[in-house]
Amino acid sequence: MQTICALATVPGQSSIGVVRISGPQTLAVLDGIFTGKRLQDQPGYTLHYGTITDGAQTLDEVVVALFRAPRSYTGEDVAEISCHGSPYILREVLALLARHGVAYAQPGEFTRRAFLNGRLDLAQAEAVADLIEAPSGHAHQAALRQLRGDFSRQIHAFREELITFASLVELELDFSEEDVQFARRDELEALVHRLTAHLDTLIAGYRTGNAVKNGIATVIAGAPNAGKSTLLNRLLGEERAIVSDIPGTTRDTVEDTLTLGGWQLRFIDTAGLRESDDRIEQIGIARARARIAEADLVLYVYDAAQTSAATLQAELAALWPDAEARTPLIVVGNKADALPPTHTPAPLPNAAAPHLHISAQTGQGMAELQAEILRQVEALAGTIPDALVTNARHYHCLRAAREALLGVLQGIHAQVTSDFLAQDIRQALYHLGEITGQITSDDLLGNIFGRFCIGK
Repeated sequence: MQTICALATVPGQSSIGVVRISGPQTLAVLDGIFTGKRLQDQPGYTLHYGTITDGAQTLDEVVVALFRAPRSYTGEDVAEISCHGSPYILREVLALLARHGVAYAQPGEFTRRAFLNGRLDLAQAEAVADLIEAPSGHAHQAALRQLRGDFSRQIHAFREELITFASLVELELDFSEEDVQFARRDELEALVHRLTAHLDTLIAGYRTGNAVKNGIATVIAGAPNAGKSTLLNRLLGEERAIVSDIPGTTRDTVEDTLTLGGWQLRFIDTAGLRESDDRIEQIGIARARARIAEADLVLYVYDAAQTSAATLQAELAALWPDAEARTPLIVVGNKADALPPTHTPAPLPNAAAPHLHISAQTGQGMAELQAEILRQVEALAGTIPDALVTNARHYHCLRAAREALLGVLQGIHAQVTSDFLAQDIRQALYHLGEITGQITSDDLLGNIFGRFCIGK
């Protein structure tokens, strides 16, 4: 296999830059350019000081870290050259390695080799990219658990149990003329019911997992001029959205992120909800309603100084005719600075949503609102399990495996022959195997590792 190299630190000027090398010729190539100890004679997990030289020219004083196969990240001989972080030095070191036959790594190629060499399964390899990109503490913990193999162990356990019965059903095919059954149908049915229940739990957790990974979609909605854009700006601490007293200023969604209590929230400011003859504003309102329907949490903002309790109740009822299907909601009475100091929010009839008064303009009540948002988010996420589905590919594979298992149950009830049962069991095993990489294709691997950064 070709020896590869890449810059493992962010390009640009810095105090230290790291060049990573992996492959069978790693140590031989380094011994040709490194002045110091002969690296091929050194054990792994050691550091060596010396210089990188190009003929008579010294490029830099460096420290080389050695990781010997198979106990390295990629499973191959790996070295990391820590240089001074001059872009010139790093370019020259990479060019020197290229002249010695080392290829530039493609995106994700180090992690791809770790997968191909059995150091990581595919779900763990994907967790590496998630860990690098984790925007919040909870996303970091979810990726770390997946990298440790918590999710993979569950999938492996499911496959092992199913393989036991699959082998018995396949064996029946060899004795089809004798009409014998090696796999008891009642035990197979009980197993499929149990596996389906586990899959249902994982599938149901994807919404939480997606929110943990990509941020809690928090939509700011309400009538025009309620102060939605001012609230967004106050939450973010910057002038992100245009603020105007002209109704209908916001005609499209405006989105930005904020980390609160270890959670990443995606705040989405939307067009004011009202009847309008303006075609462009109508599009914005339609988009606002669509984002509300997809939201994890809604902040419904109204003008506390101008809106009666009856009007507010009518607005909420129009937005959510079915209270049971309502998205988690916080009702926010804005412009509270225009109310008497003794004024308190009135309870909303038939509404279990928290109801707060704030002034987005002055900051009054913002601490209480942020605390309530955090409470709602934590209630929404609940207790995060060790095996949390955060990846859309895993989610679709789990759904496909579940459909195949339902086919097994239907086959058992219809008393179909072993060959039909075997076909559905094979499909379930196939889709579970896709998650961890026991079933792969070059296109799949290219799609996964192509989104990694170069050097990882």
